[in-house]
Amino acid sequence: MEEKINIRPHRITMENRTSGTITGIREVVAFDENQIILDTDMGLLTVKGKDLHISRLTLEKGEVDLNGSVESLAYSSNEAFRKSGESLLARLFK
Repeated sequence: MEEKINIRPHRITMENRTSGTITGIREVVAFDENQIILDTDMGLLTVKGKDLHISRLTLEKGEVDLNGSVESLAYSSNEAFRKSGESLLARLFK
């Protein structure tokens, strides 16, 4: 039986490159003060900058609020990430 993947609306709203809201999030792959990597319905989204913080994360709704100094947003394929089948916790505790 094939698993059906629900695609939620994906939207990025930024204000003055210092705060923003991103929807369509599946999970937070990794984050630190210089980079946040999000698995979205449209691919892996890498947010680079300085003093980055996730102020709100609601995975049930697929939303994340972030703040800090955003320098770039870049998408990449998430197929290899999804096929790995490992959760974030499984990768952390290897």
